[in-house]
Amino acid sequence: MSKDYIKGQINAKESEITRIDEESSNHLASAEKEVEEEFDSNIEKLQTKFDEEEKLRDEAIQKAEEWTQKKKEKITSAKTVGKELTQLKSEKEKTLNAKIKEINTNKKNQIQEVKKEIKVLEKQLASLEKEQA
Repeated sequence: MSKDYIKGQINAKESEITRIDEESSNHLASAEKEVEEEFDSNIEKLQTKFDEEEKLRDEAIQKAEEWTQKKKEKITSAKTVGKELTQLKSEKEKTLNAKIKEINTNKKNQIQEVKKEIKVLEKQLASLEKEQA
């Protein structure tokens, strides 16, 4: 193996690290977009419904004697929707964190492998340089 060949290999491996890093960034952006697409519309719908239910609940409280039964229904309904909203937001965060963790783990593992290869090549280069000296 020639010195230039090994230097070329090192450059290629460093380029591979850059590619892996860019790929991971793309995966991260894609994961964020995917999770947002999956959850945001439902969150918006439930947020709107939650806001509406709270407003109706407040009106029912103001007219307690006249609307006693409706007040009870809306309190229950708002609580249910609020719990669903909280749960959905929590699921979104957990899902995004899991995807980010997976992407970062894959990135780390790939970079470690490439760095090991670079070290082997650097040792070969050092050995060749010693032989030539």
